Amino acid sequence: MPNEDNKLIPKELTGPEKAAIFLLTMGEEFTADVFKELEDIEIKSLGRAMTGIQNVTPGQIQDVLYEFAQAVAEPGAMRVHGEDFFKNTIGRALDGDRAGGLIQDVNSPVPFSNIKNIDAKALGVFLRNEHPQTIALVLAHLDPGKSAQIIAEFPEPLQQDVMMRIADLEPVDFSVLDEVEQVLREEIKAQGPIGGRPAGGSSTVAEILNQVDQTTENAILSKLEEERSDLANEVRKLMFVFEDLINVDDRSIRAILKEVNNDELTLSLKAASPGMQEKIFANLSERAASMIKEDLEAMGPTRMADVEKAQQAILRAAKKLEAEGKIVIGKGEGDQFV
Repeated sequence: MPNEDNKLIPKELTGPEKAAIFLLTMGEEFTADVFKELEDIEIKSLGRAMTGIQNVTPGQIQDVLYEFAQAVAEPGAMRVHGEDFFKNTIGRALDGDRAGGLIQDVNSPVPFSNIKNIDAKALGVFLRNEHPQTIALVLAHLDPGKSAQIIAEFPEPLQQDVMMRIADLEPVDFSVLDEVEQVLREEIKAQGPIGGRPAGGSSTVAEILNQVDQTTENAILSKLEEERSDLANEVRKLMFVFEDLINVDDRSIRAILKEVNNDELTLSLKAASPGMQEKIFANLSERAASMIKEDLEAMGPTRMADVEKAQQAILRAAKKLEAEGKIVIGKGEGDQFV
């Protein structure tokens, strides 16, 4: 609640002064991110307001935050339409061609969006009767985790055929996707908008293989090695496995560890290399590291499948943080971690 005696921001505070108080309250890191989005003239105006502030009363801070909360909460209070805001900010942050491509991609309907909520096992049974090229087209446009679950339902020869076709996919025309979607929509009795975008390639194969079980991964990579050794090598370089976390910077490791529970972490370290274990322990508190070491020593024989499942959970957490832009991970020649 704002001050009872002063429900409005004092008249002597200008707009820049209110903004300055708000940013001072939010802290340096938040303010730095805001400055990145402002023009020089806006930064100068805020800077003058900040440097001119000597004392701010608790009531003024409370009123500024209250006014901000009201502006956000009230219907119609946002003065910029979301689409315009996105176009303006993306245009400011990126060059014209890249920004234009992203805007077009965001505005395009999502390919095969009606499939994403179908059970992976049922969808795998349905798709295995389709032509391998059709399967490759669908899986390349789904989330890699969903595709990994689906491809596990296929026999090995089909798995390998589909993966090679995904690697060779070129950007797909909207008309092709439209035709495939219409057929699938009739067969699975679902509806959804469609679109077209570049899909496939060795990176998509790597993302899918990162999320299948070890047996499936080994079988597919072995077959790729036999028939397309160059593709197999490229996919291996792009894949990110649990042991690759040893190359991730300590700040990112600590961020990942906040996303996983101790049981998963302990289980994941059961089959980890000594170097990987030390990497994790070095980024835990002394007490937490000691407890996990004790649990590992007391742990009896453990199924490798359970260990891999725990490791995959940690990798998913890492990938999620990377997608959110909070950490940087990677694998392959030339990768740098900053």
